[in-house]
Amino acid sequence: MSAPELESATGGPRCLDAAAHAALRAEFPLLETCLYLNNNSTGAVPRAAQGVLTAYWDTLRTWRDDVWQGWHEGLDRYADGLAAFIGAPPGSVVTDANLSTLLGRVASCFDYRPPRDRVVITDLEFPAVPFVWNAFRRYGARLDVVGTGGPDFDQDALVRRVDERTLLVCVPHASFSSGATVDLPRLVARAHDVGALVVVDAFQSVGVMPLDVTALGVDVVLGGAHKWLCGVGTGFLYVRPDLMPTLEPAATGWQAGDRALTFQPSTGWAAGAQRFAGGTPFPLTSLVSQVGLDLLAGVGIAAIREHSLACTSRILARAGAAGITVVSPTEPHRRGGVVCLDVADGEAVKRRLAARDVICSWRGYLRVGPHVYNTLDEVDAFMDALEEELGR
Repeated sequence: MSAPELESATGGPRCLDAAAHAALRAEFPLLETCLYLNNNSTGAVPRAAQGVLTAYWDTLRTWRDDVWQGWHEGLDRYADGLAAFIGAPPGSVVTDANLSTLLGRVASCFDYRPPRDRVVITDLEFPAVPFVWNAFRRYGARLDVVGTGGPDFDQDALVRRVDERTLLVCVPHASFSSGATVDLPRLVARAHDVGALVVVDAFQSVGVMPLDVTALGVDVVLGGAHKWLCGVGTGFLYVRPDLMPTLEPAATGWQAGDRALTFQPSTGWAAGAQRFAGGTPFPLTSLVSQVGLDLLAGVGIAAIREHSLACTSRILARAGAAGITVVSPTEPHRRGGVVCLDVADGEAVKRRLAARDVICSWRGYLRVGPHVYNTLDEVDAFMDALEEELGR
């Protein structure tokens, strides 16, 4: 990949030089097997993860209880690494099995008593989010769904719906179905003005878009490892540190207690985000995911975003030239890492592309998600294959 190929469509600075980019690509063996632009569904995992898996098997093969100390240290290291990646202080992030588990834990902290009993969401959420909130209707939560009328967020309508009756606002940073982004600074300001809290699903942004939770003043952020963070099977939860002491999850587990690792009965909550922990953790997914997080942190989110915008800009340009309908916002500040295309019989097109080892995904639209290890040559090769399938 040549140096100019790493420049953004707006003439911005290079993300990585050619040698650094080639070295980064070499860390991901998946790229040797196919043309992979499906990172919005499942990110590639670095080859060094194999060493973590081997070490874990060696532990199981020769079991010693004292490995738990190292595993807990690994869990803490990954959580604090995530915190640093999103501009949060150490101790403000905890991990668990998935976002649904952690969102339910957050939801269990609140009394849904009128008049402040409303949870505002949009109709562009990943299905896990409304499913969890609907379950809390039995405790008095009143779900207020803001319609969009299309694949983009209605930012004005969203802000208007947040008022003194709103307890929580729960929105994605970037939509899984269209790549559209929410204007978080505006939304956070409005919510805090009326005394509401903001919960952000950042699964489709952390790892490919900048997110500084401290600068934003956002209250709660959730996400996971297996997409843009190049990890596997683990979710994470950030809670604003000054808010944390006021929250006591009813959905909990023994590791959330202040004396958990002494194996004595706890008399209070653990410090920091650990109060949102559950039962005995499964350390392997965090240990494996650490490898991808370290690589991305080494590149830096500014460079990752610059490269992502260069790749998605190329998709937009190629789609426009071929007459393919683009669903995602075209303005750089309003789109995440994925470009969604509306093509006839899209699911069948996705399957035919996969048969050619050209990998994307389909969720109502064809979703194309290049990451920092992809190249503009790969983007062009993908668009060439798509145009052939569409007979363009």
